Amino acid sequence: MGHPYAIREIARQAGLSEATVDRVLNGRGGVRESTARSVHQAVTDLDRQRTQVRLTGRTFMTDIVMQTPERFSTAVRTALEAELPSLSPAVLRCRFHFRESGAPDELIATLDRIARRGSQGVILKAPDVPEVTAAVGRLVGAGIPVVTLVTDLPASGRLAYVGIDNRAAGATAGYLMGQWLGEGPGHVLTTISRGFYRGEEEREMGFRATLRTLRPARRLVEVTDSDGLDATQYDLVLAALRQDPDIRAVYSMGGGNNATLDAFDAVGRECAVFVAHDLDHDNARLLRAGRLSAVLHHDLRQDMRTACQAVMRAHDALPVDPAPLLPSAIQVVTPYNMPPEPPLTDGRAGAQG
Repeated sequence: MGHPYAIREIARQAGLSEATVDRVLNGRGGVRESTARSVHQAVTDLDRQRTQVRLTGRTFMTDIVMQTPERFSTAVRTALEAELPSLSPAVLRCRFHFRESGAPDELIATLDRIARRGSQGVILKAPDVPEVTAAVGRLVGAGIPVVTLVTDLPASGRLAYVGIDNRAAGATAGYLMGQWLGEGPGHVLTTISRGFYRGEEEREMGFRATLRTLRPARRLVEVTDSDGLDATQYDLVLAALRQDPDIRAVYSMGGGNNATLDAFDAVGRECAVFVAHDLDHDNARLLRAGRLSAVLHHDLRQDMRTACQAVMRAHDALPVDPAPLLPSAIQVVTPYNMPPEPPLTDGRAGAQG
């Protein structure tokens, strides 16, 4: 396995011992397949962060921990790696811990491993449940600053939240839906990946409150627990459409939009208005094709830059900013004001929530 990196660099990136990395690189066996994958992934990550590896300056090893569909984790990785060179002369190196679904136990185990091993910071997208809040407390107790991304954990000891005002975003979606549907008939399907993400819960509250004010007779039908994955979203939406023939619009808070539209096609019905979140590669394609009415987007590169700077400030590497950290701006993107190219394609830097 050819590479230009010292074993200690690969070990640090992988979060493993140098002896374990040496065994994997030299094919001596005696390690689990998952451990070997971690070593190979570490080399891949070092290649992607090659500019940072070559820089000289204070180094911040940061862990990115997310439970989210692959399309969004790809967006985060791409945005972050595009921003890393702008942080020089400081060097921010990143280890990625991504999972698409599952109970919080595995995510909590990841956070606890980071607390034991050490890190200069954690950027976290996780469900708002007491067990995760406690795990964040253990990280903070170990001297590791935590920044929440996109969805908050306000009862935890996190340093900062970076992302949009989710309640305002939901209200914006409610306003758009109310305007576009007008007084015409039809129910609105709301789709949520899981009920324990505070960001999606706040979006739903803002959406419901706004529609109640603007169109009090409009009925909302909720679909949840798909994890935002197409594989699980399709059956849930199909069942809802078959049960309620009056559904004719969608507000998607948690993704799975390909599957939602496939379900509409399967029953031979048109989705008159479809408002979604995040200009990832799936939504960019659907918006260009006219399948989505609007996407509520925010500048993910700016979010990642802000999150990294918060970690650096926690270590006194940047001056304290006395101004409060404001929510990211919400952009309403339609087929008529899209960027000339999708903001993310193959997941590489320079190519999003």
